[in-house]
Amino acid sequence: MTEILSPVGAQGSAGSTSTERVVDHPAWPMLKDAVETLRPWQAKDGSIDLAAEGAPSAAAVRQEVDHAIAAIGELAPLLPHNAAYHEALVSDLFRWADNGYGVPDFLDSLLAFQPARQRADGLQHLVLFPMYTQNGNPDRNFEAVVLRMVWPDWLAELERTRYDNPLFCGITFEDFTAGYDTNSAVLFPETIAVREAPERFTWGGIFCDREAARFRRVAGAAIETLGIEIPQEFRDMLGDQERCQQAFVLWDMVHDRTHSHGDLPFDPFMIKQRQPFWMYGLEELRCDLTAFREAVKLETEGYRQARDVQYAVLFDRMFRFPVTGERARNYDGLGGQLLFAYLHKHEVVRWTDNTLHIDWERAPKVTNELCGEIEKLYRDGIDRPKLVHWLAAYDLVSTYLAPHPGSVWAKGPDALDLDKPPRKLVDDVLPDEFPLSMFYEALAKKLRTVIASTKGITAAREAPVAA
Repeated sequence: MTEILSPVGAQGSAGSTSTERVVDHPAWPMLKDAVETLRPWQAKDGSIDLAAEGAPSAAAVRQEVDHAIAAIGELAPLLPHNAAYHEALVSDLFRWADNGYGVPDFLDSLLAFQPARQRADGLQHLVLFPMYTQNGNPDRNFEAVVLRMVWPDWLAELERTRYDNPLFCGITFEDFTAGYDTNSAVLFPETIAVREAPERFTWGGIFCDREAARFRRVAGAAIETLGIEIPQEFRDMLGDQERCQQAFVLWDMVHDRTHSHGDLPFDPFMIKQRQPFWMYGLEELRCDLTAFREAVKLETEGYRQARDVQYAVLFDRMFRFPVTGERARNYDGLGGQLLFAYLHKHEVVRWTDNTLHIDWERAPKVTNELCGEIEKLYRDGIDRPKLVHWLAAYDLVSTYLAPHPGSVWAKGPDALDLDKPPRKLVDDVLPDEFPLSMFYEALAKKLRTVIASTKGITAAREAPVAA
């Protein structure tokens, strides 16, 4: 069997990296300072009300905009592949200033930014947009980010031959402004302030370095807290940030494309709609378990990253997702709870003598069986009305997770007002329809401080705690 590895820093086939780091140039802190000065002046929609009490003067705002434009002008020559974007960005900044700092419209620069067209490993990008940061800042403030593309040759070949995903960008942080000093690990075009949504988005970025650093810290703490015995290869993985990043970029690429692949119900999940949050939980879990299943296949072909993906999916899903964030409609947490409960029911995980035992040999097979159950739900869904499909999904989840004792949905269709349209019946879903088990309640208390410490984490900023 051939072991397929990617050397750290290897170049992709679609371009070359910049020789000078943007963050080392004196214009980068100048740009950061201008953005950090502008951000507190902005309202939720990104505008600045110069007439509000305590507002800055128009001259003060213009000075910071001019500083930002000057800094971009100095940094742009380092990034010739971004020339069209930086030119449009400067025009959008000038227009925002000339129009009195109203709601920003950066559609022109968004359309000019096309990172997925040149996915070269290590290629730098300087990004500035008025935007909210998912799982970070909900307001459309300006954010400046310097990032690098993660696109090693082995990943590029898998995308070209097996997992076509032309919009996906694996990325890492170089530096960022305050909106990313949060839990946000994505850069998505739909978060950017524009006058109208483009006909289609052409890229999406996921920061695999933040995901990897966060995983290493939380997984290490969970292993220590629960007394889990892990294989040496997993222990080695947790001690290697670059190795974890390669696992996450593969996981993310396969997960992302799965949203539009498979036997989807007629009403696609990628269309915005109002539905019970367990439906989103099942969709996210389906995509993760598909990545897991593909990783099992790739492992037999010699991809070391594939075995690492399996460890990452299991431990991130079971030990971080359920105990992270608020409980209200926490669909990612629900997916993690379901995976743990399924593996527990099938005796892959056992909590005995205050120690968690994992049957590593059976874990791949049983995890793939859960993926099969969800896929069957989807195949059958095309022949069901929407409400019947939702109820079938509820039955699947409640087979393994106990619903809240006050749940109306748990009582079945006879308890629901079926004269209402399905979207109105979503109001009867409890914010925490499937509460944490006693095991997870205890684990949440043990890991609370560790999880909080991962806010803003990157490989460069903080060394994760390895198991």
